[in-house]
Amino acid sequence: MSTHARPLAEHLAAMSDADLAELFAARGVRSDIGWQDFFDAAEALLEPSSLAKALPRLTLSEATTLRRIAAGEEVADSADLHALQRLALVRPDGGVVPPVAAAVSERPAPSAPASEHQATAGDSAAAHAAERAFTTVAAIADLLLAAKDRPFALLAGGMLSAGEKRQLTESGVATDAVDDLVAIASTAGLVAVGDRRLHTTGGADVWLRSSVSQRWSELARAFRDALPRGVRSDEGGWIPLSAWAQAHPWDPAWPERSTVLSDRARLLGLVADDGTEPAWAAPLRDGLDADPAALTTLLPAEVDRIFLQNDLSAISPGPLAPALDVRLRTVATRESAAQASTYRFTPESVARALVAGETEESLVDFLESISLTGIPQPLRYLVAQTAQRHGLVRVSTDSETGRTRIESSDPHLIEAIGVDQALRPLALAKHVESLTTRVGRDTVYWALSDARYPATLVGEDGTVLTGERHAAVPAPDDDAPDYSTLIAALRSHQGPDADAAWLDRELEAAVRAKAVLQVTVGMPDGSTRELLLEATGLGGGRLRGRDKAADVERTLPVSSIRAATVIAQ
Repeated sequence: MSTHARPLAEHLAAMSDADLAELFAARGVRSDIGWQDFFDAAEALLEPSSLAKALPRLTLSEATTLRRIAAGEEVADSADLHALQRLALVRPDGGVVPPVAAAVSERPAPSAPASEHQATAGDSAAAHAAERAFTTVAAIADLLLAAKDRPFALLAGGMLSAGEKRQLTESGVATDAVDDLVAIASTAGLVAVGDRRLHTTGGADVWLRSSVSQRWSELARAFRDALPRGVRSDEGGWIPLSAWAQAHPWDPAWPERSTVLSDRARLLGLVADDGTEPAWAAPLRDGLDADPAALTTLLPAEVDRIFLQNDLSAISPGPLAPALDVRLRTVATRESAAQASTYRFTPESVARALVAGETEESLVDFLESISLTGIPQPLRYLVAQTAQRHGLVRVSTDSETGRTRIESSDPHLIEAIGVDQALRPLALAKHVESLTTRVGRDTVYWALSDARYPATLVGEDGTVLTGERHAAVPAPDDDAPDYSTLIAALRSHQGPDADAAWLDRELEAAVRAKAVLQVTVGMPDGSTRELLLEATGLGGGRLRGRDKAADVERTLPVSSIRAATVIAQ
């Protein structure tokens, strides 16, 4: 047992609950760890494994300061010193205990900080950065729309499979950028994991209908706020990109991680290809709100009108305003993505819009409002015909039996559904002029929709319900761990006699290690006597051991022992 644990235990006991929670969170302590008292906590925090986890989290300046203190240098009062004390790596008096000094001596000396100057991007570099930011925002929008329609299955490591990436590639998303795009969207709270699948969150709908500048601002702000401590500046922004690689000098995984973060900064247009900084990145770097005005001037102008053609296609002469693009893509399938995108209307795409809550009238009004050429007759006919068929098959729940019921005014449709081999898993049973099944209503509805039957959901009161196949999931909760139970347990064992408690722990450790102790024993006449004992047992309030000087076995009441020091093992 470390003799340096006792002063740390006393220091921990004197800390407030809030400071303890901050310390435990910073040191990566599990909230359900089985510590019994502050001595357990102190010993655990000084273990080599715990220090090996804590040191890589230090920033460049913190690591430099700690190495100087461990080498015996005096360090002036500073924010880094206070941070190290809050991490229990430096004592309140400004020194370090031997376990920390030993762990630090095994680490390489941090290199000098890189230049603090951040060069400003030229016109050409800024233009390329703006183009990349525009492409990234559009790609994330494509990713969210695809995930909203069908959440992505994840591998055991939490990454998208190669098959999912190929499907995204067909939507125009570059395969090699998928992981970074998912990470950027996740950081912004637009996607979250549920049931080992990647779902959109409620915030994704709002983001999708925002302007490009608003979309970019939210992504860039979230990226900045999630950056590790080492690259964050005192003002709340970030240090120059050239210094990111040195931000956590004792973290062996940091070089790779800093490269990944730099690549994501480039994807967001926060840094140009030559490492210079575009004008729109400066406010964020300074810890201010995003100001995308300079970025917006370099982006292609958005349009709010399209050309509808007789072949059931639509052409957007420029980037369509996001809100219009999202709604158009509920009724048409996008065939190509560029500044001039093309869309195609099909019976399935129009039916999808009707399922989402559109009506024939709302679709016609929408298409007329955005068309530069009116609505061609073939498209008008397609919308009317699909709307007429929509709802021909009604799916509801029988209030008496609780079974799902499938009804239709067209008996031929009921017959076709009843013999459809693709629907055999539903175990449909004939009931009068309808079909019933024990399978849930929503599952039956989507199975019919996938089989291209004009199905609609009907509530108990007969009203038509809009279908939402994959509901949005809540954004991940990033609250700090709750250490209140752990801290309460530590406080409950915080007795008034710390000396006696510490002595018991020292004796127990000495017996386990069969160590030689120099024991100071209080005598009945008030004097003290020192004995050199090889500890052999502890129980019943007595310490047993062999007296090294007299070569006899002795049994001492623990209550009479004033001090015990390990001499050898």
